[in-house]
Order: sequence, then C-alpha cells, then structure tokens
Amino acid sequence: MHTKQTVKYICEIFPSGNSYYYKQEIITHECWDNLESLAWSTPRPISKKTFEKRLKEKYRTEYIQKQSAEILDFNKFRVNL
Repeated sequence: MHTKQTVKYICEIFPSGNSYYYKQEIITHECWDNLESLAWSTPRPISKKTFEKRLKEKYRTEYIQKQSAEILDFNKFRVNL
C-alpha cells in the first residue's frame, strides 16, 4: 500500500472534453535507501470516482491540459521519384 507521499493521481483533460484518469506510484529499481534508484511508475488507468475520492482525501493530484493535435500536410513533404 502506498502512502500520500509515494503516490499521485493524474487527470488529463483534452480539448474534446474527454478526461482520462491515472495513478502513478514511486518505485525503486534497487533499494529504498538509494534515492537515485527511485522513479515514478508507468501511469495506470483509474476511474473518475477513484480520482475524486483521492482528491477529497488530500492525495497529490495533477491536472494536465492536453493540446489539440497538429495536422500535418504530408503533400508538402512528398518526394517525386
């Protein structure tokens, strides 16, 4: 079980209005005494309900605003052979 200091909850908000929720935990690649071996785990999906529950419990939370994707015109880069 992780504590409030070793876990964070993330909400990614997209311009479309969609929101995605994740949980990340601090893990170690060697031992807990070696601070250089600590890293955040891969984000794992969670429910909106879990995110809101942890927000009320004062866990570390982050809101990330995502930008719209840029549309590239690949015809500009086409090479005629």
